[in-house]
Amino acid sequence: MSSLSRELVFLILQFLDEEKFKETMHKLEQESGFYFNMKHFEDLVQGGEWDEVERYLSGFTKLEDNRYSMKIFFEIRKQKYLEALDRHDRAKAVEILVKDLKVFASFNEELFKEITQLLTLENFSLNWQHQLYKNPRPNPDIRTLFTDHSCAAPTNGARAPPPTNGPLVGSIPKSARFPPMGAHAPHQWGSSCCKR
Repeated sequence: MSSLSRELVFLILQFLDEEKFKETMHKLEQESGFYFNMKHFEDLVQGGEWDEVERYLSGFTKLEDNRYSMKIFFEIRKQKYLEALDRHDRAKAVEILVKDLKVFASFNEELFKEITQLLTLENFSLNWQHQLYKNPRPNPDIRTLFTDHSCAAPTNGARAPPPTNGPLVGSIPKSARFPPMGAHAPHQWGSSCCKR
């Protein structure tokens, strides 16, 4: 595309922004691939709109373009999967695992197995976080993963029993294998992964 055409696209983007045609502006950004609107991308990510995040990003890079693209698409799909598990939507989690995450299995089979095993756990992140406290309550009222859970010391001197790995609670993952939900660092791929 000529520089004149590029300048025209930027002028149109500016016009659409000034006239508040946000949806059209973002569609043109995506289709032209000239201008990646980081604020729009950030808003989509923070809103948890993972399908739209992936759709917008695909206007600028494809999964198979390079290893960095592969990593970001993996992290988006992994987050979508973890959120489905957190909502106890096992059907959606399995669909994401089979449809979206399976393409990464050939690059890191061990990681794919670990992600698959998360389906067998109940409240995996909450159990992990809850078991770290000195005075865990037997039935804590935990509503979100976005704030740290804490158990106050019992007022009557009684202590709750330690968390168990019973059939209803599920296994508590070792902290070395699964990072806490609050650790938003991208996954570190193995040295043999993602090389062409």
